[in-house]
Amino acid sequence: MSHFPSCISPEGRFQYGIHKPAYTVTNLRVQLRIQKLGTLPDRSAVDNRMNFPEANLTVTQADWIFEIPNPFPFRGATFIDKEWADASANNYGRIGLPARKDVSFSDLLIQTGTDTGLLEKLPAPLLLTLATCSTDPEDLQRLAALCCDLDYAADGTPTGLQYKKGRRKTRPIIHDHALFEAIANNPSLPDAYKTVMVLRPGAQGDSEIVGEWPQDGQTHVFEYLRRNSYIAGGHYAANMADDAVRYSIDTLSAADMKGLRHLYYQRTYISLAARIGITPLPERHQLTNEELEILRQAIIQPENEGKLPRSSTLWGWNFGFDYAPSGYRLHASHQQIHQQYAMVPEAVETFSGDPERPVGTQPAYSCGDMITKVIEEYKGLFGRELFDDYLTAIANNKRMDGRTDRESDLIVWQDESVMLFVPKAQTSQWELQLMTRKDAGGRFPGNILETDAQVRASLDTGILCAQKVLAALGARMVTTIEYAKRMGAGAHIHQPLLYAFLPRLPESPGAFSEAQLRFISGHYPEDFAAVCRLQLR
Repeated sequence: MSHFPSCISPEGRFQYGIHKPAYTVTNLRVQLRIQKLGTLPDRSAVDNRMNFPEANLTVTQADWIFEIPNPFPFRGATFIDKEWADASANNYGRIGLPARKDVSFSDLLIQTGTDTGLLEKLPAPLLLTLATCSTDPEDLQRLAALCCDLDYAADGTPTGLQYKKGRRKTRPIIHDHALFEAIANNPSLPDAYKTVMVLRPGAQGDSEIVGEWPQDGQTHVFEYLRRNSYIAGGHYAANMADDAVRYSIDTLSAADMKGLRHLYYQRTYISLAARIGITPLPERHQLTNEELEILRQAIIQPENEGKLPRSSTLWGWNFGFDYAPSGYRLHASHQQIHQQYAMVPEAVETFSGDPERPVGTQPAYSCGDMITKVIEEYKGLFGRELFDDYLTAIANNKRMDGRTDRESDLIVWQDESVMLFVPKAQTSQWELQLMTRKDAGGRFPGNILETDAQVRASLDTGILCAQKVLAALGARMVTTIEYAKRMGAGAHIHQPLLYAFLPRLPESPGAFSEAQLRFISGHYPEDFAAVCRLQLR
């Protein structure tokens, strides 16, 4: 049988490798360096003698390592240490992060009788640590006054930032930008400070608001155009508004998710309609759900099939913010819940040396294209549809450790339109994925142009469920990306719309192994799925 570097087999089952190490090591060391390490309670010495063997070493039975090729070869492989995973299977309590502890420097100063002015005298790394870790609003308000110049009402409530005129722009007076960002993104900072520092439209720059889910008593979302972005041709951000502050997943509601995603659907459909010549919609108009679906149906009419560009969507969400004391930003640009999206064209002009003289074109990068390529390669090798076999493998999944006293189901939540599940090969220790199901015609909706109102509602619910589950386990930084197939001529590809949820865990920073696409996990995927289902209950 032809080799395909994926854990999915044409028989509809998962396949993976198991390393069962046994080997001999020639001892090439010359000198001994026996040293005392410390003492036991009875004061007897502990030394490092075990580090300096006399003879060659024979390892007869090291830990087994499961090597699971990702279903999609471009995502590498996952490696699970059996000893770690067995411990997690025996104790689900190991899968989770502790809640943050309360931290108050101001209280400490008062309790110890220390001059409270010490806070303002701390060196920059300690100020940055306090800005990210403190849960005391008093600490954070004092830090805010330290890093920027604020205007205040008579009662001490901040009313705005102070500004200065530059040669090109009027800018806020900020003395320490890293400290400013860290404070403004701390959930414990009072909302009045968050509003004037970063949330009020215009506080972070002059990006135009070009869409809105209006304030309705439940939610409020602005759509910003990121005019000069690394994503060319129109990059948008749907941000929770300053009167709907959402800094944690606990505060995120189904209404919020509907508003955030509606703006994404609306912008995409409006853009496609304009490209194929559908009568322009009135300006300054918010589409209703019904109007949104009418517009989608108009775009996908048979007479428009040849007009649709082979564009793709780009959608993503970085939730969570943090700074290391050394000044390294660890995740998103801001904590306030937001989503980003854009349209990716089919091709881009290519140049070689002279930026004014194109020499041809090249495909514009879209991550969904990589899945399309895998589907085509799989079908060429086996004459089968990759995702048909993938779904069969998920439905018939068996545990890698052979146990029958633990659950084997990878599905966390599902309805008739979508499925939230744990991938067999997780590229983040807590990765979840959301995938569309086949429609009544036996086809996978592969992009948001192919999703009707019911499927879109299911996607929104599934995304919310995934974030709620991960937050309940203690995840504080999660990157979410969409893998979508191309529109237009790519509609025949048997490819579902797929979302990957990738938490960043404290001891999984991404380094040597991950740079090679080798992802290390300390649990079996089936046990993580079981723990996720417990959170939903």
